Amino acid sequence: MANEVLEAEEQGIGADLGVEGEAVADGPLTHEVGVDETLHAAEHDAPGMPQLDTAVFPNLIFWLVIALLAIYFLLSRIALPRIGAILAERAGTVTNDLAAAEDLKAKAKDAEAAYEKALADARAEANRIADETRARVQADLDAEMEKADARIAERTAESERAIAEIRDQAADAVREVARDAAREIVAVMGVEADPSAVDAAVNDRV
Repeated sequence: MANEVLEAEEQGIGADLGVEGEAVADGPLTHEVGVDETLHAAEHDAPGMPQLDTAVFPNLIFWLVIALLAIYFLLSRIALPRIGAILAERAGTVTNDLAAAEDLKAKAKDAEAAYEKALADARAEANRIADETRARVQADLDAEMEKADARIAERTAESERAIAEIRDQAADAVREVARDAAREIVAVMGVEADPSAVDAAVNDRV
């Protein structure tokens, strides 16, 4: 059966080439030419690209839908939840960091205000202590000055009294010396001196 089909094909090819069937069957060159023509015709009838063959479009569409559904399933069940969780975690971290930064900023402002207040209070306290110390020192100094003035006045009075006593004693001594000298002078002159008159004369002069 196969031999008959092959002979029929060879006869058809030989008829197309203008050669009788027996000559084609007997000649090897004619047989090869017929096979080449058959292959060329088969290649000419076949489509150029399989994906452009409309006969396979339903299969391609089916598998495309399956692939898209599989990709959607993977994205919706695995990839997208993980990405969403990562984005939510990052957003939460950023929000927490911003809140912590604002909290630290507020604490820094409060600390700065507390520092400024403490510094102002310390300056005011230092000024108050300095004023109190200055006033106390001035009061002590005034008291000591008053005591010193009192002691100086007392010493001055004592000195004046001592000087007055010394002056009085010196005056008495001078008067005594003057009396003695007057008596001797009067005695040298050969006149008897009256003690009361000599004392009166010395007292008038000294």
